[in-house]
Amino acid sequence: MKRCFIVGAGSIFEGDLPFETAKEDLVIAADGGLLALQKSRMTPDLLIGDFDSMNNPNLPIETMVLPVEKDDTDLVYAVKEGLARGYRDFVLYGGLGGTRFSHTFANLQLLAYLKEQGGRGVLVGGKTRIWLLKEESMSLSLPAQAHYSVFAYSPQAVVSLDGLYYSLEKGKLTNWFPLGVSNHPVDSQTTITVHEGTVLLIVEE
Repeated sequence: MKRCFIVGAGSIFEGDLPFETAKEDLVIAADGGLLALQKSRMTPDLLIGDFDSMNNPNLPIETMVLPVEKDDTDLVYAVKEGLARGYRDFVLYGGLGGTRFSHTFANLQLLAYLKEQGGRGVLVGGKTRIWLLKEESMSLSLPAQAHYSVFAYSPQAVVSLDGLYYSLEKGKLTNWFPLGVSNHPVDSQTTITVHEGTVLLIVEE
């Protein structure tokens, strides 16, 4: 499946870049994310931004200049452009950490937006990966030392967990209590099944 990789202007952690791409993939730099790509000797296919964190470098690549005053962040514009070009599988870098937690939270909501648009995304930052799951299953092979947390994103969610120290069979999680924090694998494969509702799955290796 072709993928859309987007690099934002937030924190880039060791091991994030460079990443491997296929011919059919699309790499988008969202404003200051370009600097991180260049530092890793990567060239995006598309540059999108209002250039409030850096000057427009006027590179010989496709560039979309956005107004400074706008409703969407540069990263949201990049996601919308990827969707418009037919991509449904997104990997987002530079969307965690940084000096503004509001942008990190906005990017968690961006995972929900992707889901509503028929796509899926993962936020990647160093050893942390975050998915939003809605009435679906996901299996992962993880090292024993990984931290595995599940939080209800909808008001409540019904979830089963297999291959984890704290297993669960159609247990109820709510978005007002962090019951699902800090689990860890006990089998070679872990599986989460979301029977009802929407959750955030956070894996920290």
